[in-house]
Amino acid sequence: MRGNGNDGRRITVADLLRQTSGLNDYLAVSPDSADAFTPDGYRQSRIRTTAPEDQLKAALSRPPLWVPNAGHPTRERRWGYSNTNYVVAGLIIEQVTGNSWAQEIHDRIIEPLGLRHTFTPGTSPYVPHPTATSYTWFPGCARPTDTTLASGGGADGSVISTTHDHGVFLRALMSGRLLRPAQLAAMKETVVAEDWSAAPGVRYGLGIAWRPVAGSPGGIWFHGGTHLGIVSESGVTPDGARAATSATFTLRMGDPAQDAQDMAALRLVDRALTG
Repeated sequence: MRGNGNDGRRITVADLLRQTSGLNDYLAVSPDSADAFTPDGYRQSRIRTTAPEDQLKAALSRPPLWVPNAGHPTRERRWGYSNTNYVVAGLIIEQVTGNSWAQEIHDRIIEPLGLRHTFTPGTSPYVPHPTATSYTWFPGCARPTDTTLASGGGADGSVISTTHDHGVFLRALMSGRLLRPAQLAAMKETVVAEDWSAAPGVRYGLGIAWRPVAGSPGGIWFHGGTHLGIVSESGVTPDGARAATSATFTLRMGDPAQDAQDMAALRLVDRALTG
């Protein structure tokens, strides 16, 4: 994983999961990125899939945002969210286990927890019914576009679930059902994650974030998700006793109204966990 100043020898798995690798987000540097977020761009790409190797190649086509400290790579504190990190993590899973990341998630998480409405669609852009229709307000457009039909990517975002299953997963994770104590403790080692969420004081661990919430001793752990026309938000108490999740099916790109919608979802989660 080298080229244009990128050096995979200085990136640890923790850097990938903690978003401290400095790798560019392939979505931002792809040659088609300028045209992707328009109604026509969406329609042209909604069935198209890109191999993870090609996604990584796109990310490596630009110099990195930074290269982790060679002397102490696990102590890197510079943070920047990049979907490429999860793409690489998926490739590592395949190399280490001999199985796809999707199979490992199914065998280790989905099946043991009985998440009957959670699955990985692979290259299919179709969402099984019943489902809500998702709408995206693309920048400069006077009306929304139905973006329900869309390919979801790979290890960086190709999991479809429900708010119920999401909550079950979060409670199982924080209560220790999925990870050994040392692994869960490592997951909770965080760095400051500025400008990632509308909430103040956010810190990012290994694939999960933390933020302070009044009325919840120890704050809450969470991770939102955004896709065309779909925005999810969540929260779980540190002991896994309570979790709250939400999903909205309208995304307003570049619109201040989206900020208000995001804050409303955060308040909903906070009140559910502290009320």
